[in-house]
Parts: sequence; C-alpha cells; structure tokens
Amino acid sequence: MYPKEIFDQECRQCQRLNDFLCAVKHQYPDYHARPVAPFGDNSPQLLIVGLAPGMHGANASGRPFTGDYAGLLLYQALYEFGYSNQPSSESLADGLQLKNCRITNAVKCLPPQNKPTGAEINQCNPYLAAELKTLPKGAVILALGTIAHQAVLKASGLKPSAAAFAHNAKHTLPEDRILVDSYHTSRYNVQTKRLSKALFDEVFLTIGQLLAA
Repeated sequence: MYPKEIFDQECRQCQRLNDFLCAVKHQYPDYHARPVAPFGDNSPQLLIVGLAPGMHGANASGRPFTGDYAGLLLYQALYEFGYSNQPSSESLADGLQLKNCRITNAVKCLPPQNKPTGAEINQCNPYLAAELKTLPKGAVILALGTIAHQAVLKASGLKPSAAAFAHNAKHTLPEDRILVDSYHTSRYNVQTKRLSKALFDEVFLTIGQLLAA
C-alpha cells in the first residue's frame, strides 16, 4: 500500500477519465478499470515511468505493463538485467517480483485513445512528484517516451526546456538523480523498428553503469 500522496485508488479528479473508466467497466466487468498503482520495490534505485495504463493491459490486470504488448520488451529486459525474477508479466497471480526497481505511470488512469490531455497529465503529476521524493539519492529514473520524460521534469520542479528528450540520453535531476530516456516500448515503436531489443538493451547498459558508479 502506498500513502495517498503517491497513489489514491479512489481518485476521481479527472472527469473525462472517470467517465471513460465507468464506461469501460460496464463493457468489461472483469477489468480493473480504476487507477493503477505503482508496482515493485519499496525503495528502488531504478524507477521506470510509463505514459498511462493500456486498455487491455494494466487497465485490465491492475498492474503496470501487465498483459500488454508494451510489457513484452520491458519485462524481458528487466529479467535479463537482473531486476525481476521472470521474463514476462501475465497477471497479478503470476508470481512476478521486481528487485531494486519500481514501475509507475505519468497518468494513473486509462485515457481514451491512450492520449491523456495536458490538464490530466498535470492533475496526476503531484503523485509522481511525491513518488520521486521517496527515491534514494543517486537513483535513476527511466522515462519511456516524451510525455513521461516531460512529466518527470515537471515532477522534479524543472521546466520542459531543462532537458530535451532523446533515446538513451542522460539528464541530471535534483538530489543527484539521473533521468534516462527511451522510446516507449509500444507496439507501434517496436513494429516500426523505432525501438529494437538491441536499442533497449543499450538503455539498460547505461542504467547499469550509472548505478554502479
């Protein structure tokens, strides 16, 4: 369980998202269809920030990137680089555990067409800001995609112009933390070869070097 400043299961502050989740729950009664909590280690040196829950992934399962195409590459990498006990994430009951790593989202609720509005991103940002404050000094934050990158900057008290998004780029944050960027592990990015396993592995090699320093 997380304190309410980090995650509030009962949050209904965004009317559009709340209405959409109610409609999804009606259409898919077995889906989680509520805000999705962060998942992983309580005091991680690596925090991974995604965009938002996917319709048939985290929104269905209740766990970030679980049951979603976008989770295939992510969880494989986490396993291969020693952050998890298994290479895939299928359901809450699959026994998956993360080590020294936690996964969260810039927006905790499923948005229509997977596109949150700027107001919704800003409304959810205080949760991310509170979560960043719990990280140890020297922690690495991996942002999957531009929106996650910008959300981390805002949550860190920085302006969008403080750091430009670029795949495998490194940026210094307050409290000696480092932001590392990656293209999102979405189906589109993988199928168009914008992001490959080799490119994603390079990001985790960068993270490993930073945490070993």
